[in-house]
Parts: sequence; C-alpha cells; structure tokens
Amino acid sequence: QVQLVESGGGLVQPGGSLRLSCAASGDIFSRNAMGWYRQAPGKQRESVAVITRVGITVYADSVKGRFTISTDNAKNTVYLQMNSLKPEDTAVYYCMMRSSGSIVYWGRGTQVTVSS
Repeated sequence: QVQLVESGGGLVQPGGSLRLSCAASGDIFSRNAMGWYRQAPGKQRESVAVITRVGITVYADSVKGRFTISTDNAKNTVYLQMNSLKPEDTAVYYCMMRSSGSIVYWGRGTQVTVSS
C-alpha cells in the first residue's frame, strides 16, 4: 500500500508562484513514475507533469516553461514548482504514483486558485 500526501496549495495572484509537495510512504520501492495531475471544475483530470524513476520528465504543453517537477529521493517527496501562474491553472492538483506493476495511486489533492 502507498500513501501520498500533498501540500502547498493556496490562493495566488496571476503571475505568482507556488510549490506543491507530495510526500510518499508505504511500498514506494516499486515506484516507476510519479507526477502531478489536475482537475478543474467541469473538466476531466489531466496530466500536468510526470517524472520517471530514471529522471525523464514529461510536461503538458500548457505548463512547459512555467512548471518544473523534481524529486528528493531521500525524503520520498516529489515537488511541482509553478511559476507565472495563470487563472486557467486553477484546479485541484493530485499527486500520482505508478508502480512497476502499473498500479496507480492517488493523493487526496490540494486546491490551487489563481485569482486577483
């Protein structure tokens, strides 16, 4: 079993920055990739950024150049640095971990609101 706990969400003005954190615990040794997804009201959940076990990163086109995903393996934590935030980035952000057996685990989510 895996537990994922997100933190760092909040209210920020357009153009501002936030850093999300996701602390993983449990059977994390089988992880193949970790990442961040988001879901805005009335929309489907979408991938924002993913980082594989070997450090390959994939970003959604809408966040390239503004968001950066990284990991601290010693702390079993994945981060999402979000800069130049836009109102359309407003959503609940979910941490994800995919195991080597293709099982996907989700955190409970953290709200990010970009508004003046």
